[in-house]
Amino acid sequence: MSRIAMITGASRGIGASTALVLAVRGFRVVVNYRSSAEEAEEVVRAAKAAGGEAMAIRANVTDAGAVEAMVDETEQKWGGVDVLVHNAMIPFDVTSFIDLSWEQLGGKVDRELLAAFLITKAVVPGMVSRGYGRLVYLSTGLSRRPREGMITLGTAKAALDQFVRYVAMELAPHGITANLVAPATVDETRVTEQLTTEQLRRLGATNPMGRLVSTDEVARAVAFLAGDDSGFTTGHYLPVNGGLSMD
Repeated sequence: MSRIAMITGASRGIGASTALVLAVRGFRVVVNYRSSAEEAEEVVRAAKAAGGEAMAIRANVTDAGAVEAMVDETEQKWGGVDVLVHNAMIPFDVTSFIDLSWEQLGGKVDRELLAAFLITKAVVPGMVSRGYGRLVYLSTGLSRRPREGMITLGTAKAALDQFVRYVAMELAPHGITANLVAPATVDETRVTEQLTTEQLRRLGATNPMGRLVSTDEVARAVAFLAGDDSGFTTGHYLPVNGGLSMD
């Protein structure tokens, strides 16, 4: 039977690309969305056209009841979630520290961790009972490599990075892996929509490969961590950045 993969924030960008890549590879895909119903249904149609199985479920991942309902609906229709790809982007402000308020910084950190906590809590019990699971979280190079104006996103994702390491350590004995995929600036996403054309040009020019990352490139990295070939890989931070930083 096909593995079931739930992808948060999958109506566009990295999430949509990941849904298509996993559907083509034989996963049954849950396309989570918060408000973009038409876009989510288009991802479902594209996944089915590519020979996969998919369904869209609306849920705000910072709402505990909505998250529980989404997981319950998935279990009733298909069975337990085998793979979680937590990609949903929590809104944030682009600002300097000088202009930063605690509400902007603390609010982003709180919502970022709340979403990761709720969705992980909802799927892990079933994974533990089956002795199998793949947890993949979208981070960013900004959690380790600061850039002007991105203090709220970078700080929140740094907190997420450490959360995932603790989850990975605790769940490893249960056959569950937890990993982070950390792309550099990804073209055609909500993050790049907040940047100017000149900022995007400079970011591409500073990359050793001379361009921004594509959503498909990120999706393929996610797909590796979502599959069986990555079964002994856990607690890792996987950069997808064209050599922008080399650890």
